Amino acid sequence: MPLTTTTRGANGPLRRRVLAGGAAALLAGGAAALLSACSSASSGDPDAAERSPGAARLRERAARDTAALLERYDATLATHTALTARLRPLRAEVARHAEVFATPGPKSPSASPSASASASASPAAPAARVEVPEDEKAALAALADAERRTADARTAALGSAPPELARLLASVAAAGAAHAYLLTEGGS
Repeated sequence: MPLTTTTRGANGPLRRRVLAGGAAALLAGGAAALLSACSSASSGDPDAAERSPGAARLRERAARDTAALLERYDATLATHTALTARLRPLRAEVARHAEVFATPGPKSPSASPSASASASASPAAPAARVEVPEDEKAALAALADAERRTADARTAALGSAPPELARLLASVAAAGAAHAYLLTEGGS
């Protein structure tokens, strides 16, 4: 059978037009399927994405990171009691962040602000595994570095987080960046 290079039959359309038309039909059908899947998922339960396994993993990681940061604050406060007035408000905010990340799914309106404030007012016993530099400036720098690393991890997680969790991560990352500033340049 001879190899032909003809792209057009005697009375038929060009091969490229047929292929392009078929590809356009497939793309249109795929887009319609995607849009209907998105609209059915979003119309059923608006909080479903917040309770998804991926969101739960992000929330658990944020809770672990915050707990580690809280341990560092506690260890620094135990080592450098002269820094208590400076670190206590920052530590209290980190403790509130830990409570929020420990709550599964969207934030529960039943959380009591007075209970969280009293629970975070005094530091817990310091963790033995956190090493704190003996020099106060070095201890503050280490704490600022921990705040920056935690904020960077939260910022990196924004792209894969559902909307409400992304807002929470962004807000807490911004607070961490502010803490890092206050611990280094902003403090007296």
